[in-house]
Amino acid sequence: MQERVLDYGRWETRLDELAAVYRGAEPFPHVVLDDFLVPAAADRVLAEFPAVTDGEWIHYRHVNENKHGMTDREAAGPAAAAVMAELLSARFVGLLERLTGLPALLADPSLEGGGLQQSERGGFLNVHADFTVHPHRPDWRRRVNVLLYLNPNWDDAWGGQLELWDRSMSRCVRRVSPQHNRVVIFGTDETTFHGHPDPLACPERQTRKSVALYYFSAERVRPVARSTEYRPRPGDGAQALFIHADTLALRAYDRIKRRFGFDDRVISRVLGALSRLRPGGRPRR
Repeated sequence: MQERVLDYGRWETRLDELAAVYRGAEPFPHVVLDDFLVPAAADRVLAEFPAVTDGEWIHYRHVNENKHGMTDREAAGPAAAAVMAELLSARFVGLLERLTGLPALLADPSLEGGGLQQSERGGFLNVHADFTVHPHRPDWRRRVNVLLYLNPNWDDAWGGQLELWDRSMSRCVRRVSPQHNRVVIFGTDETTFHGHPDPLACPERQTRKSVALYYFSAERVRPVARSTEYRPRPGDGAQALFIHADTLALRAYDRIKRRFGFDDRVISRVLGALSRLRPGGRPRR
């Protein structure tokens, strides 16, 4: 008998309340839910979460990010695979539709850009708005992100809070600590800026762990595809030049990826080689 992953009754009875919170949230629609999965399900995923040195991790190391991702559900382990299968299911997608008010959402079984994610000490993800169109489905517009955190006893002094910025990138409106079994669900478009831009100060053997899933809508008119758009924060100073230059380079890669169907493992290897050639590294703030 398959272990239960999500208590649908608990969330479905609160959908009207949660939908109002979601749609009224600032700086863009979102909701934060604690104890999201059945506790034992979250604990099982955490217990088998692969180390950075294990499995088929994609290493994203460049000016705008330093993190690791895994889109292979089989390599992620049976507990993680079960959770992701549930969050890709028709019932969960229906729950998202009612929560967000967006009809006909589509789950992405390929987990493009999502899946398991973790960052080590010094890891970061600059503030950005996500890519707007699925790289391999040109009529799929990205609409909703689901980020599930798996970090028991996370100390906020280590950093790693998810920052939600206003659309003008003038201020951070909300910070969300990546606590265990907490989920953040938010709408995504060209100006939904978010990230955790300061390098993590967690202990050496600690990592910031999460599961990310993204949802789309099929559009009759092909949407304009835009790659991930990183933005500097006020006060980033000269670092803003590197952020912009790196964003331009990633735009070029995105066009190539869409045209030739490249996998992110390609850019992982390229960026890893370039990072070894670049003197110094990302300055700490």
